Amino acid sequence: MPDLSTKYLGLELRNPLVISSSGLTESMDKLKLMEEAGAGAIVLKSLFEEQLAHDAGELENESGSSFFSHPEAADYLRQTGLNQGSDEYLKMVESAKKTVSVPVIPSLNCVSGKWWKKSARDIQDAGADALELNIAIMPTNPADPSEEIEKHMVSIVESIKKQVDLPLAVKIGSHFTSIPRISARLREAGASSLVLFNRFYQTNIDIEKLELVSGYVFSNPDEISLPLRWISILYEEVGCELASSTGVHSGEDMIKLLLAGAQTVQICSVLYQKGMNSISTILNELTAWMDRHSFASVDEFRGILSKAESETPEYYERLQYIRALTGIN
Repeated sequence: MPDLSTKYLGLELRNPLVISSSGLTESMDKLKLMEEAGAGAIVLKSLFEEQLAHDAGELENESGSSFFSHPEAADYLRQTGLNQGSDEYLKMVESAKKTVSVPVIPSLNCVSGKWWKKSARDIQDAGADALELNIAIMPTNPADPSEEIEKHMVSIVESIKKQVDLPLAVKIGSHFTSIPRISARLREAGASSLVLFNRFYQTNIDIEKLELVSGYVFSNPDEISLPLRWISILYEEVGCELASSTGVHSGEDMIKLLLAGAQTVQICSVLYQKGMNSISTILNELTAWMDRHSFASVDEFRGILSKAESETPEYYERLQYIRALTGIN
């Protein structure tokens, strides 16, 4: 039987499959099912910065911030669950630790470092094994320079790192001029792992009602190409672990990302679409593949198809692009 054990954020995981933060991971019953199906670790549903602002009675004072750039958005946030703030979240962390034996990783959805000084410490004291910072900044102002946006993200990591002794995973989007640069800066600020990538909610338009509507909420397998590319490029280059998020729907998807250099692989959409049995299915497919290729452990093949391990690193850059479009051999 191949050894699937994996180290992530200083934690011993029985395998590299991690359940991503979502509405599923706030239910203790579902957490238990995830553990029984074989999950290596679980990232809890996010605590949002807006909830802390609401707790502090300062929601009204944030109208100039990126939370509330439109008055209808502010009203929506005031009326949709913001009363379930930090106290309830701490209870969820404590309950999760009592419910499952696999590592439990709370998720903090951040757009600043302002609100986390006490909350981050309280979450640590509630028994969290690590923290995942979901830095969900989507720049929309043409006047905001990219350097300032990156400095702001770095400051968030630095401010939270000062409050806790827990290892930090930082989940980011893919929209940067230089992903290697921001990755290195976040590592220097205190990130033990980078989670690639945050999948921002999709937008669509109803052409009959003439209004904006939500786009398709679930990922599809084609979406692994983006984290696959960047994990293969960043592996052993930025000095921290790399976790994949988005587009993993099968054992084959997971194997590709591990070959590229992922330390762990997160899943979410497939659980909504196919149920908790997807966890054991993916792990069984991984085990069967390792048997076929005579790999005794995940560490034996992790990163062997990364840029760092390649004899032709140019394939990960311009040459790959040219060959794809022109058919040059």
